[in-house]
Amino acid sequence: MRHYFKFCGFAIACLLAAALFCGCRRPQAQASGNGPDMSPASVRVQRMLLQTLTATEDVMAAVRPRSSATLESKIPGFVLQMNVATGQTVTNGECLAMLDSKEIQSRLDQSRAGFEQARQDWKRISGLYTQEAATRADYDAAKARYEMAQASLAESQVMLGYCRVLAPFDGVITRKLADVGDLALPGKPLLQMESLNNLRLEADVPESLIGNIAIGDELSASIPSVTNDIPAAVAEISPAADASTRTFLIKLDFTPVKGIRSGQFARVSIPLGKIQGLFAPESALVERGQMEMMFVVENSRAVLRLVKAGPVRHGLVQVLSGLNAGETIVTLGAGSLEDGQPLMIQP
Repeated sequence: MRHYFKFCGFAIACLLAAALFCGCRRPQAQASGNGPDMSPASVRVQRMLLQTLTATEDVMAAVRPRSSATLESKIPGFVLQMNVATGQTVTNGECLAMLDSKEIQSRLDQSRAGFEQARQDWKRISGLYTQEAATRADYDAAKARYEMAQASLAESQVMLGYCRVLAPFDGVITRKLADVGDLALPGKPLLQMESLNNLRLEADVPESLIGNIAIGDELSASIPSVTNDIPAAVAEISPAADASTRTFLIKLDFTPVKGIRSGQFARVSIPLGKIQGLFAPESALVERGQMEMMFVVENSRAVLRLVKAGPVRHGLVQVLSGLNAGETIVTLGAGSLEDGQPLMIQP
């Protein structure tokens, strides 16, 4: 019996200690929970209204130069001078490289000597023919030799000009594929260059979307590394689809923006049609795990509301369910709110 009373006393003491511990912990839990002691949060809000927007689908694109060239030598020869480096800006007609011209110079000297001889012979035969001291056949033969020598001289002069590799337009050197001492051959690239500021967008559009655009349409484009909103006008549409990808190549003109370079990744938004619904700024959507939620303003407090969100287009997310038109939601500062937290609404 004595042990029984000791056990009961020990149990009562444990219960009293547990109750005392919970009583001491309760104020701290209220301070950190969603009770009246939560500090107000400064936020911005927006009233939800039905809107009609254009639905779009993004396709991948790339920044491409309007003009590009791979420069080769028209004659065989060793590279004597390479006057440019990768990234260097050049102007139309500038000499980019010089080839060995000794052999062609020798041919030019021979052609010039032959031309002078033929010219003198034709001049002499012409005088004799005028005096009826030479036949018509002699005159015609001398004239033919003179004209052939003249053509050979012109050809040698043109060949000598091929020793200088010139820039076909204003641009920038993107690749240097040869250097001094390398053998230049026809069909072997020496340099690659592109126009510097004359850029455009090129996109492959699926056949299911190509009917939604036409020449002259202005589409919205973005280059994530530079800017998110670039108006681009459709300049060209390929009349035939690529046999392997079933896509149509389109080219779009846009106003150059600082920082855009050839080869950068881009997106082009293809219009699908008009849709009506509730749209909220992307900043209003809070994602926690697999749940999507927004905070509705009720009696100057944030009330958690589970929603179903649609795709994000141009910074706006479509709210498919969970909200009604006319309700006010938190658009700035929603990520740090708790359910029931008081709000200080910014103008």
